[in-house]
Amino acid sequence: MAWLYLIVAGVLEVVWAFYMKQSDGFTKITPTVITLVTMIGSFALLALAMRSLPLGTAYTIWTGIGAVGAFIVGILVLGEAATPMRLAAAGLIVSGLVMMKLSTH
Repeated sequence: MAWLYLIVAGVLEVVWAFYMKQSDGFTKITPTVITLVTMIGSFALLALAMRSLPLGTAYTIWTGIGAVGAFIVGILVLGEAATPMRLAAAGLIVSGLVMMKLSTH
């Protein structure tokens, strides 16, 4: 169950990052509220996952899902550049996440 909490927490991190961008510095109310609600949910689920997962693993996976997810949303939704170097960097993050998962019992 901890891994499910962690994955959902990571997805919520992507959601709050996207809506934080949309909030225009917290000047738009709806994106600001979505940011805060999903941020709280993400932290709460991360805390639940950390009950049974090691700190280093949980935090690394959570931030990795958020980083790669935000990168993908940036490209697909916001029209950000998908340069070879940025794609390679995202690939390295994903490989690190896989290694972290495989190294955790």
